[in-house]
Amino acid sequence: MPGTRSRVASGTVGGGTRARHQPSGPVGAIGSVRFGRYAVPLDRPVSDAKVATGRQRPLSQIDVLTCEITTADGLEGLGFSYTTRAGTPAQYAHAKEVGENLLGEDPSDIGRVYERLSWAGASVGRSGVAAQALAAIDVALWDLKAKRAGLPLAKLLGSYRESVRVYNTSGGYLQAPIEEVKEKAERSLAGGIGGIKIKVGQPDMREDLRRLAAVREHLGEGVPLMVDANQQWDRASALRFGRAVEELGLVWIEEPLDAYDAEGHAQLAAALDTPIATGEMLSSVAGLVRMIDLRAADFLQPDVPRVGGITPYLKVAALADHACLQVAPHFVMEIHVHLAAAYPRDSWVEHIEWLSPLFEERPEIADGRMLVPDRPGLGLTLAAHARDWRLDGVLLGGG
Repeated sequence: MPGTRSRVASGTVGGGTRARHQPSGPVGAIGSVRFGRYAVPLDRPVSDAKVATGRQRPLSQIDVLTCEITTADGLEGLGFSYTTRAGTPAQYAHAKEVGENLLGEDPSDIGRVYERLSWAGASVGRSGVAAQALAAIDVALWDLKAKRAGLPLAKLLGSYRESVRVYNTSGGYLQAPIEEVKEKAERSLAGGIGGIKIKVGQPDMREDLRRLAAVREHLGEGVPLMVDANQQWDRASALRFGRAVEELGLVWIEEPLDAYDAEGHAQLAAALDTPIATGEMLSSVAGLVRMIDLRAADFLQPDVPRVGGITPYLKVAALADHACLQVAPHFVMEIHVHLAAAYPRDSWVEHIEWLSPLFEERPEIADGRMLVPDRPGLGLTLAAHARDWRLDGVLLGGG
């Protein structure tokens, strides 16, 4: 029967662990699952408001959990999740524990498989690390399903467009002098990117306003411009900032308040003409649904790896569309370009190139938009040199 488990023998192979199973299941069932843990270095550390206020250290690497699923008939699916600063060892450990339940399953039954894995780890809940571990598996299943159909993931889901609006974030961090921010913004626009986001939220709000005004003057009024405070203001400060920048015509103010302050975001969204964006930190469908119900964001920003995968993301997206909200998914453009293309309302995708070295392929960008890859699935393969950043790995099944 699908999902039947057998005795496991474990040993060390090639720097990782190999666990051998003898699953049974239908033709095309999952025969093996490989998890990997990687540390992908940034070119140089970056700082946002959480660093400026002393709450975190500069970010120097992105930690990634990968999942590679192979079926008995030789099809492969690739998925991944990530964390910043902490959490990937816990994700990896959880994925290894519940991943055995994949063996022998029909990978096309994504909903049933997701539920099985959720119950396998039910004692640690359905959000946070547990959900983020499942995200890598879920993304791999969707990648595999689209490959089996011979379609890009966006086409499998039902695409509305061949490209999506794209803005750059990585050039606007706070450690960079304002002249560098302006130079990088110019370079991004020249490379085909359609909008620019810069970081704010410093202890002295006047410095944020000076930097923002300088960037707006440099780019001109016609360039879409966003700001991101990374949760660093209280309600009064956020309202003061929002009123001070109304005339700048910002696309949105992102995370002005604590990520879990749904009521505060709703009050702010109602008080300001400038749209509010938030939702990236929420790691459950329930948390994002509360934001939708309270109209706490004009742009909802779910993150596939953080919310638990494509399966829960699609539930959130359907409810957001029903509420007539814009969606601008956070980070991981490699996944989100497909989901944004399959959202009824024209979305924004965030261009941050930090994970690009992990993959052989690069996104195509032109005329302010990111093109949806025409390759089956996500259209991604792990780069050969990624092994240099691999910290650990395990193979379940396949023996």
